Amino acid sequence: MLEEKNDNLQEADGKLEIDTTDSTQNDTIETPVSETVSENSISNTEIEEEKNVETEETDHQNALDAITNSNAEESEDETLKERHDIPMKDYHTFTLDALVDELKKLVSIDKVMSVKDHIEEIKKSFLLQYNHLIEEKKEEFNASKEDPNEEFEYHSPLKSKFDEYYNVFREKRNAHFKHLQSNLKSNLDNRLAIVEELKELINPQENIKDTLKHFNDLRERWKNAGAIPKDKYNHVWNNYHFHVENFYDYLHLDREARDLDFKHNLEQKQKIIARVEELVNESDISKAFRELQDLHRLWKEDIGPVSKEHRDTIWNKFSELTKKIHDKRELLFESQRANEHNNLEVKKEIIAKIEVLGTEKVNSHSQWLVQIQKVETLRNEFFAAGKVPSEVNEETWAAFKTAVRNFNAFKNSFYKDIKKDQNDNLNKKMALVAKAKELQESVDFNATTPIMKQIQEEWKQIGHVPKKYSDKIWKEFKDACNHYFDKLKEHKSEENGDEVAAFDNKKAYLDILRTYQLTGDHKTDLDAIKKHIEIWKGYGKVPFSRRHIEGKFNKILDALFEKLSLSKKETEMIRFSNRIDSLSDSNDTRKLDNEKIFLMRKIEEVQNEIFQLENNIQFFANTKNAKKENSIVLEVRKNIAIHKESLDVWKDKLKQLRNLGQE
Repeated sequence: MLEEKNDNLQEADGKLEIDTTDSTQNDTIETPVSETVSENSISNTEIEEEKNVETEETDHQNALDAITNSNAEESEDETLKERHDIPMKDYHTFTLDALVDELKKLVSIDKVMSVKDHIEEIKKSFLLQYNHLIEEKKEEFNASKEDPNEEFEYHSPLKSKFDEYYNVFREKRNAHFKHLQSNLKSNLDNRLAIVEELKELINPQENIKDTLKHFNDLRERWKNAGAIPKDKYNHVWNNYHFHVENFYDYLHLDREARDLDFKHNLEQKQKIIARVEELVNESDISKAFRELQDLHRLWKEDIGPVSKEHRDTIWNKFSELTKKIHDKRELLFESQRANEHNNLEVKKEIIAKIEVLGTEKVNSHSQWLVQIQKVETLRNEFFAAGKVPSEVNEETWAAFKTAVRNFNAFKNSFYKDIKKDQNDNLNKKMALVAKAKELQESVDFNATTPIMKQIQEEWKQIGHVPKKYSDKIWKEFKDACNHYFDKLKEHKSEENGDEVAAFDNKKAYLDILRTYQLTGDHKTDLDAIKKHIEIWKGYGKVPFSRRHIEGKFNKILDALFEKLSLSKKETEMIRFSNRIDSLSDSNDTRKLDNEKIFLMRKIEEVQNEIFQLENNIQFFANTKNAKKENSIVLEVRKNIAIHKESLDVWKDKLKQLRNLGQE
């Protein structure tokens, strides 16, 4: 057995550390000549059985080695035992923010080595994602930079927090190791000294009671001797147990005391075996294995030997149960490895999707935003997929980075193509900014306002500009436009005061017109009405919301014209002249243009009507009964005369309007 039996074997350094005069340990068994057989005489069955035995022994040894190696590591630093109380999480699935939060929690734990493995896993996962992010940012920077001498810089508050917390852990870890190293060598020297004292106990000349007392003192000192380097663990413990067994086996001790001690140790080891039998059925394999480690440590370090008749039996039972738990642990690892292979397939599918997105051509910024969001989602899914087998981890990570890098290069090529357009747009907008600044102080509001509105419309039609200039030129353009229109608003406020005064004057004058009476002299009354019109115009424009007063004035004029018995044409022309003057005073060129179009259409309509009536006369004139239809012909001629008179009025109006435009 590994811990209980210790042959005189050389350690790794080649030194004989165990020495004994016990002849029974060194006896060799010679095979009689009659029993020797040649290699060829061994049956296949015997060979197979021998292989099975060797395999079984190897499996047992692997199980024991797994426990021994773990305990050897923890023997160097007892705080490592506590790391099992903190379950290891799949940090590969955490986001950068979550990793920093988890790191912050762990560095606050005093037992620094209990969280060491967790923090190193967090560091590995964080740097993996962060370095990938930096690569992407650098590629974007190189694709968009205009100055070749500009250097890439990227500052992440998240990385600063991570470095801050990790430095706290590193300082605590270094302080821990410094303290640990100062104790390990002295503890090792103490334990080696105890072993040497155990060797000296085998002295038949001493009093048995004094020897037992010295032996118990050495055992107590051994328990309290502290941690030793892990590479010395097995060597030191095996020597210690070898000499403890020698003390029991080769000294003529008090048989009763020895048997009581053997019995006590046997009972303790039987309790351990009973507990291990329970652990075999424990559902939490990791928990069972951790407790098994503690039980092995207790078996090896705290409990003494048992009698020779039970020594092999009880150890074989313990190691057999150990193998069962170890086998269940291996099955758990196989299951985890199967999950890792499933994660690998998931990550391969994600990489394939990113590769496809790296070839799909889109032609607009909005469509690229959709593509970028798709890749970002796949990127998060990749990190959330969990671990893959360690032998393909680097290969998988490299494939992922290549797929993302190719997508970014494909994306950047699109933005390089539109970069020239954006620079052209920038030049156009800068020209509009210059024009707006040039006009912002203008007081010729009638001429400038349409231009400023046109500039704003042109600005809307121009596409994107480089992001670094966008806010700056927009602010300059907006400030120039706002400055001009604020001045226009102030000007209109001043004008509104004049318009209100004009309304008040016209309202008072309207009351005078209502009481006006004609003299009966046609020329005198016509001149008086024209004078009233001039006075009315002289008051100026009224507020837009009160323009109804113009309608009241026109109604009074219509009544006066009817009393004057003016011809229809004269009345129409006076009214038209008054209306055109109002439009002209308002500087509403659009309404004047619409009026011109209206007159031209009316002239065309009347001309067409006259042409149709004249055709009708020709038709009636060519019939046999033209005389009988004389009354109809006369009616048609009468209509033609009316239309021609109307045509003259429309033409005069158009002429007057055109003359107004030439002034």
